[in-house]
Amino acid sequence: DGYSPRFNHSGERIFYQTGGGLEKKYKSVRLDGGEERTHFNLKYVNQIALSPDEEWVAFTELYNAYIAPFPKTGGAIDLNNTTKAIPVKRVTRDAGDYLHWSADSKSLHWLIGPEYFTRELRTSFKFVSGAPDSITGPDTVGVQIGLKLQSDAPSGKLALVGGRLITMRGEEVIENGTIIIEGNRIIAIGKASEVNVPSDAKRIDVNGKTIMPGLIDVHAHANHFISGLMPQQSWAYFANLAYGVTTMHDPSANTETVFNMAEMVAAGKMAGPRVFSTGTILYGADGDFKAVVNNLEDARSHLRRMQAVGAFSVKSYNQPRRNQRQQVLQAARDLNMLVVPEGGSTFWHNLTMVIDGHTGIEHAIPIAPVYKDVLALWGGSEVFYTPTLVVAYGGIWGENYWYQKTNVWEKSRLLNFTPRAFIDARARRRMMIPDDDFGHVEIAKTTKALSDAGVKVNLGAHGQLQGLGAHWELWMLAQGGMSPMQALRAATLNGAEYLSMAKELGSLEVGKLADLIVLDKNPLENIQYTEFINLVMKNGRLYDAESMNEIGNHPRPRLPFFWENAKTSEAFVWKGGAIGFGELQCGCAQ
Repeated sequence: DGYSPRFNHSGERIFYQTGGGLEKKYKSVRLDGGEERTHFNLKYVNQIALSPDEEWVAFTELYNAYIAPFPKTGGAIDLNNTTKAIPVKRVTRDAGDYLHWSADSKSLHWLIGPEYFTRELRTSFKFVSGAPDSITGPDTVGVQIGLKLQSDAPSGKLALVGGRLITMRGEEVIENGTIIIEGNRIIAIGKASEVNVPSDAKRIDVNGKTIMPGLIDVHAHANHFISGLMPQQSWAYFANLAYGVTTMHDPSANTETVFNMAEMVAAGKMAGPRVFSTGTILYGADGDFKAVVNNLEDARSHLRRMQAVGAFSVKSYNQPRRNQRQQVLQAARDLNMLVVPEGGSTFWHNLTMVIDGHTGIEHAIPIAPVYKDVLALWGGSEVFYTPTLVVAYGGIWGENYWYQKTNVWEKSRLLNFTPRAFIDARARRRMMIPDDDFGHVEIAKTTKALSDAGVKVNLGAHGQLQGLGAHWELWMLAQGGMSPMQALRAATLNGAEYLSMAKELGSLEVGKLADLIVLDKNPLENIQYTEFINLVMKNGRLYDAESMNEIGNHPRPRLPFFWENAKTSEAFVWKGGAIGFGELQCGCAQ
C-alpha cells in the first residue's frame, strides 16, 4: 500500500505516500518493512518532494507549491500552507508541477506548462545562510523550455466532384457541386459547372452523395482521464472520426493527458479529431483538486495556470456562490478565455449563469417546458446552450432510447473502433422502457423553443458512446422539433461559433480548414441518414469511414488495435461474434 517510493540518503529506509483523496499520508519504513513512521498527513497535498539531504520538503497543495523544513523527530504533522508546527513558504504565483530538487538541495525546480522555474532556499527563508535582507514573492517569469513542431498538413490537391453540398452558409445547398482542397484548406467550392478542377488534383467522384461540414462535439469526454504512457492511437479518436466528428472540446479532463494528446494530434503524431479542452475543472466542492475562488485574483490565478498548459476555456464547476462564478467570468474577460459552466441541474444557477454572461450552459436545464420569461431572458443574451440530451437531467437519459430502439451491437463500423465489451455491456443488456417514459423528448422540445427564441444550440454527446453518440444527440435535437438543417447547424457552425472558431471551422467555405463528411444519403430528407458516412476528411486528410485507412494523396493503413492483434495475451481469450469480446476465460481446455 504505497506509491512514489524513494530511498533515504543512507539507503536504510524508504519514504513513500499512501492513501488518496483527502486521506493521504507521507511515511517511511525500514527495508524489512519495520519501524513505520508517519511524517505528514496530506489532506490537500498531492505532490511531495523530499530534498536529497532530507532537510527540506516541497509540496503542492491545491495547485501551488510550498517549501518547509523536514522535521527528523516527533509525530505526524498536518502538512499544509497554514501549519504552525514548521515554517512554510509559498514559492509559486499560480501553480507548480513536477517538483524536483537540485543535487545540492539548495534549489527547488518546477514547471507550469512549458515554463521552468527555480527557487533558491536562501531567497525563501531569512534563517538560511546567505539570505538577502528582504524575501521576495514568487517569481512570475521562468525559462521557456517548450518544444515547437510544425503542425500537420498534407500536401497536394484533392477534388471532390459531383456531390450535393450542404455548406452551412445560411440555407445554401449546392446540387452537383465540387470542392477543391489544397493542403488542409478549401480553395474552391461551387457548382461543378463553375469550378475548374486543377490538372494536378486527385479527382474523387462523389456523384449522388452529400457533403457537409465535419461534426463539432463541444461536450466530448474521450478517454482523457488515462495516465501514464499515451497510446500510439486512441480507439476513441478513431471511433469519433469514423462517425464524422472532426472537432471535439472536452470540458472536463486530466490536464496533462488531454493537452498531451491534443498536441500529438496537431503535430500529426496521432490520428484524431481536433482536440480542445478546459483541462481539469474549476471544482467548487471539496476535494484535493478543488479550485478555491474567494476573490478576483484567485480566479485570475486559476485561469492563468490553465492558460499556461494550453487551455482557452475553463469549466466553472459548481462554484457555490454567484460572486465566485462572476469572478471567474471577469478573470476570463481579462485573459480572453471562455467559461463553460457545469449546469448542475440547478435551475437558479442556470439562470444567473445566463444573466451574468457565461459563454454557454453545459447540460440540460432541469425544467421542461419553460415559460416565456425564461425564453425572453435567454433569447436576449448571447449565451449558448449544450443540452447533452444523451444524459438529459430529470428523467431517463436519452441514450437509453437508442439502445432500446436499435441493435447497437450489430453496427460493424462502431465495432471496428470500439472494444466489444464496451458495446455488449450496454447494448445487449438494455433497459426496455415505455416510450412515454422517456424525458429527453420534452427537454429537446424546450431546446427547440429556446432556439426559436434566439439561443444558439450546440451538439454535445458527453462521451457516452464514442462517435455514434454524436449522431444520437443530433437525432434527438430533431425529435424536439428542429428541422434537419437546424439540427445540422447545431452540430457544425454553432459549435464553431461557441468555440470562437467560426473563421476556420463549421461551414464549407473558401479559406476554411478542410473538415468534412461525405454521406451516402441526404440528411435533409431524414436526419438519421447522418449515420451513412462513406468518407471523412479532417484537416485535408481523407479517410475511408469503414476502415479508417487514409486514402487520397497519402494512402496508408491504420495500425491494428489491441483487440485485433493475435495472442494479445496468453491469459486472455479474445472472443468475437455473438458471444462477446474480452472476457477472462479459463485456459484449461485450450
